Amino acid sequence: MKKRWSLQEDVDRGIIGLLSMQLGVKPLLSRILYLRGIKSWEDAKAFFRPNMEQLHDPFLMNGMDIAISRIEDAIKSNEKILIYGDYDVDGTTAVALVYSFFKSIYGNIDFYIPDRYSEGYGISFKGIDYANDNNFKLIIALDCGIKSIDKIEYANEKGIDFIICDHHLPGENIPDAVAVLDPKIENNKYPFKELSGCGVGFKLIQAYALKKGIPQETLIPYLDLVAVSIAADIVPIVGENRVLAYYGLQVLNSRKRKGFDAILKLVGFTKQLTISDIVFTIAPRINAAGRIANGKTAVELLISESPDEALISGEEINNTNTERKTLDQNTTKQALSMLEEDPNNHLKKSTVLYNPDWHKGVVGIVASRLTEKFYRPTVILTSSNGMATGSARSVKDFDVYKALESCSNVLEQYGGHKYAAGLTLKTDNIPAFISQFENVVAHTIEDHLLTPEVEIDAEIQLADLDSKFLRILKQLAPFGPGNMSPVFLVRGVKDKGYARVVGNKHLKLDIYQNELKQSFPAIAFNMGDRYDKLLEKSSFDICFTIEENEFNNNVVLQFNIKDIKFEYQKTLSPSNTNS
Repeated sequence: MKKRWSLQEDVDRGIIGLLSMQLGVKPLLSRILYLRGIKSWEDAKAFFRPNMEQLHDPFLMNGMDIAISRIEDAIKSNEKILIYGDYDVDGTTAVALVYSFFKSIYGNIDFYIPDRYSEGYGISFKGIDYANDNNFKLIIALDCGIKSIDKIEYANEKGIDFIICDHHLPGENIPDAVAVLDPKIENNKYPFKELSGCGVGFKLIQAYALKKGIPQETLIPYLDLVAVSIAADIVPIVGENRVLAYYGLQVLNSRKRKGFDAILKLVGFTKQLTISDIVFTIAPRINAAGRIANGKTAVELLISESPDEALISGEEINNTNTERKTLDQNTTKQALSMLEEDPNNHLKKSTVLYNPDWHKGVVGIVASRLTEKFYRPTVILTSSNGMATGSARSVKDFDVYKALESCSNVLEQYGGHKYAAGLTLKTDNIPAFISQFENVVAHTIEDHLLTPEVEIDAEIQLADLDSKFLRILKQLAPFGPGNMSPVFLVRGVKDKGYARVVGNKHLKLDIYQNELKQSFPAIAFNMGDRYDKLLEKSSFDICFTIEENEFNNNVVLQFNIKDIKFEYQKTLSPSNTNS
């Protein structure tokens, strides 16, 4: 697939120069920092030295004081408290965090994860009935609830109070709960809007700790759960999330939580974890529990204090993940076949597919795979409880949530984020939805957004990559949305002659430039089809990130090539630079 290369040029060279002088670094590094919003020595200090004092006062969040007072009353009156959360990574980590914190100080507490198939996403009538039947008087809902108007009314009728801790976009009306904690609610005073659901849960226990005089340091061991939620839910790793992820990774890499330790042992993972490792190693396994079986298993794993019990839960989740992989692969193949059989597929600007036999637990993964392959907004639907239900995924800079909002007249329910959302509709409305969704996308998406973009931080020479530069570059981590690993452009590089295709589809190279004696190993994933072209050209341009590759206990630098250009083009822009 062709990609457009975009070199970010909207920079203030005066600020970059001043920053270089203040920090004692090359302008190249100052440019990278500038592009991440770091424009002063103070900004740089906060960025490179995250600390817990940078976290905002949780009581700035609307409703927090009421939420804490209600929890205090519940504990004082010995009421039963139910911690309720969604079945995905964000929801299960949030439940594990809030449950384990309050369990350490109060015994009359339990947790509940809805069944994906019999109850669906978020707060359910069945869950409220369970609470009523078991005499729970307070439910703390995590990573869900912001649109559960009717469910909260039902709970109020039964005398059950709700505290909602969510981070999804609210609808027109806010549920009539005792307290609703969501930084995205309009006019919320809380200064950081991009917390994960688990992050909102952390603010709740932080507020309780402040109210009760519990030292903030005692909360740090819970941040491994927050870091996993941040990585899995793809929220921006900036501001408060950077602090939470920074400390959370430290806790994760200490291997103190038995559940995470069990997962890593089962997959043979021994190196230091990064955000990327969470996304590809930990998150899929926790997600698999809720997708294929029941998210309760994931919570049991995460709160386990016994290595043996954690290993049992870990093995169950690992096996479930293997089953998920098979379902995912088969469903993706079927979806691709459906698109190949559609003679008008190449004319469309969106993808909507429905098969009542597809497994509900993998439609989100399949939507992501198709979005990556065809690079257009995608909705994958299946059948559940007599309705069509599914997941939507989007491309960069296109708001799929707003697109679904424009189709709300044919939807029963929808919710989510700019790039990922869920929806439910009557099966009779599927044809109307397909037509309407395509029409909305076609009339609102800009054509250049249908071509994937490689955002380049800086054009460099390989000679720029000295030891000091690389050392400081590592300190930009943790990398993720909002602080992606810097992408560099270098022109006129050559391969030393060892280029080869590995794994049938990946390109392995050894890159050098001009007379620089040092060469750098490089991997270009899914670019094996460019091998013949590579042999024809004496030099070429590449966009790449720099990463560490660990093999046989040796750590070496490696370029991760994002794209290769064989034809020289001096000017780069989002709309006219294709490989």
